[in-house]
Amino acid sequence: MKFSFAVLALALSFVSAGLMAEDKVADIKHADLVKAVAEKKVVLIDCNGSDSYKAGHIPGAVDFQANKAELAAKLPADKAALVVAYCGNPNCNAYQAGVDAVKKLGYTNVVHYSEGIAGWKKSGEKTAQ
Repeated sequence: MKFSFAVLALALSFVSAGLMAEDKVADIKHADLVKAVAEKKVVLIDCNGSDSYKAGHIPGAVDFQANKAELAAKLPADKAALVVAYCGNPNCNAYQAGVDAVKKLGYTNVVHYSEGIAGWKKSGEKTAQ
């Protein structure tokens, strides 16, 4: 009996890991993001909350918290456009809400900047307020 529960628990852990992997998106490297921002070839979704956004965000980013209702209007018509969601740092998972919202709108090139605003600032990049 104990063996079957152990096998069941192991199987469930593999299934849940697989489901979680489907929800994850690829990460964009810092240098690639800097280049995309400079070339204006990216839509940035700041998922840190409006107070953090006002304190400093990556230039051109959309405040996800303040724009949830009209997010579609803030995004390009091209559903294959690069969209990058970010939050505070590599330990933050607030970006996932932005990813989910953008994907629900049909965007297919959605990635995550895992370094977040903390990594952006630490690298010496400028922020907007």
